[in-house]
Amino acid sequence: MDELSKYETDFYGWAIEQAELLRTRRLNEADLDNIAEEIESMGRSEKRELVNRLAVLLAHLLKWQSQPGLRRTSWRLTVVEQRRRLARHMQGNPSLTTILPDAIDEAYDYARLAAQSETGLADSAFPATCPYSFDQVGDERFWPD
Repeated sequence: MDELSKYETDFYGWAIEQAELLRTRRLNEADLDNIAEEIESMGRSEKRELVNRLAVLLAHLLKWQSQPGLRRTSWRLTVVEQRRRLARHMQGNPSLTTILPDAIDEAYDYARLAAQSETGLADSAFPATCPYSFDQVGDERFWPD
């Protein structure tokens, strides 16, 4: 069975085998193209995690700001938890700071739609662009009024 077909038919077996080839410096036997693709995929996964965390956090901050009379403990707990997870994710992936502006823009699009859907408020109730800086989003003392 060649490496490409093992990659396609037994990913776990392929991964274990490739790791061993890399550890023993047998690069001429390694499936370098697919290894590179998998490493890039891991990076994309970390970006997706960042965008997802930001989207949940931003949606709850929007709900918090737009419906002060309906603020719930669950909203506060979600914001606190997402801030904690976001901080941990950024600590483990400091290079993600280079893509923060794009990640916030992407996450805000999702957050705005979620906030509209969950609150029933009109599109115009929420700013077209993210009204919060990353520092505000991550600051445990920041609660928009």
